[in-house]
Amino acid sequence: MALRIYNTLSAAKEEFVPKHPGKVSMYVCGVTVYDNCHIGHARANVAFDVVYRYLLHSGYDVTYVRNYTDIDDKIINRANKEGVPFNVISERYIRSFDEDMARLGLALPTHQPKATEYVDEIIALVQSLVDKGAAYAVEGDVYFCVEKFPGYLKLSKRNLEEMQAGARIDVDERKRHPMDFALWKSAKPGEPYWSSPWGNGRPGWHIECSAMSMKLLGDTFDIHGGGKDLVFPHHENEIAQSEAASGQPFVRYWMHNGFVNINAEKMSKSLGNFFTIREVLDRYDSEVLRFFLLSAHYRSPIDFSDQNLADAEAGLDRIYSALATLNEVLDTPSTPGTDNALQSDAALELQEKVTALQQRFREAMDDDFNTALAIAHLFDLIRTLNRVLAEKHHAATKALLSRVKSEIDVIAGVLGVINSIPAEYQARLKARKSSQLPISVEEIEALVAERTAARKAKDFKRSDEIRSQLLDKGIELLDGPGGTEWKVK
Repeated sequence: MALRIYNTLSAAKEEFVPKHPGKVSMYVCGVTVYDNCHIGHARANVAFDVVYRYLLHSGYDVTYVRNYTDIDDKIINRANKEGVPFNVISERYIRSFDEDMARLGLALPTHQPKATEYVDEIIALVQSLVDKGAAYAVEGDVYFCVEKFPGYLKLSKRNLEEMQAGARIDVDERKRHPMDFALWKSAKPGEPYWSSPWGNGRPGWHIECSAMSMKLLGDTFDIHGGGKDLVFPHHENEIAQSEAASGQPFVRYWMHNGFVNINAEKMSKSLGNFFTIREVLDRYDSEVLRFFLLSAHYRSPIDFSDQNLADAEAGLDRIYSALATLNEVLDTPSTPGTDNALQSDAALELQEKVTALQQRFREAMDDDFNTALAIAHLFDLIRTLNRVLAEKHHAATKALLSRVKSEIDVIAGVLGVINSIPAEYQARLKARKSSQLPISVEEIEALVAERTAARKAKDFKRSDEIRSQLLDKGIELLDGPGGTEWKVK
């Protein structure tokens, strides 16, 4: 099965055929750096990080570009409010973004251009549009003329006449058409500016991405990604200005990730249901957040809630618990004769599933990067693995169990999760959860020790009382051959 990608432009899944065999050029719109990133940013960046990882896994030579919009009205407004230069704001939140993405385990793109580093390219691109009659200057501003581009709105499937009829009466009268958009903005007092043929000013938002992507990837490249909120006007305007300038198709495959809802409502600052990545990572492990974001198909909406994050945490914990036991078995010397043959139905089933795992994983990912299905296949393997590990003599051979571990590692590398040593992950999880309990770790350990002594003295009444006491506080006790372990329920 060949890789198929849902192309927003055609509104259909298409077989992925890169412009140059074996090579992929990919551009994803980055953030406007004026504040800390929110969960919507996390979703978009994690989704396209997995696209990048899977393309590399599939053997492609990938050039991945993700930009920073470091000059914009929002940045200027914040800088003026704080009384600092605009670049103080942009550099602060570039660092914040980089820290957030590192915590979420993102691989570094090939290029991370800043818009302010490409002002010369932006001015040249705007000038070419003016020269071709696709743009016009008015009092130091330059606008793109949408009526000069017959394909305008082909991405968003909107109707220009209907949009014109719905335009506000107080639209800028200097525009030839209400939907014309700014390529270059004349400088206002107190704003940063660059010199240009039209006077001092700064780039418009849309032209920045066209200039950066075309400079680094060429007039036509393979994949352009971003959130669904960017389809119109940002990506629509990118297409218009880029194709009007070059005369070539701009992007071959347009990809857009779905929205994040908060408790079934669309995330919005006005609704007060707005969470930054940092706020979430104060409460949940970064792997849990990433695992949650990959638990739904990237194009589908995803509901962000405490319950759904708790479910993701529980699922990830099941995988790590299985891997911890698997590591213990692999580190234990084999009993003579046990590696000669598979000895149980569960072991035979495990052999079948691990043999099929990579094919099932590839089929899921080749179907428009279906990480939700890929994770489901992983859980299916883990269920069978747990059955084998629960058998008294671990009936599967060490060779099979080693293969299971290796195959999981491959999938983990593509998804960017399950990358910790199980014991370290479990310790992080335990510490995080313990900090939120109404009882200290020292008190828990003391009660566990008291219960162990009570059991040795056959005081089962006291033993049961302690178990119940801890359970009421969210602590579950697990009795095993090596003693009693505890975990946060």
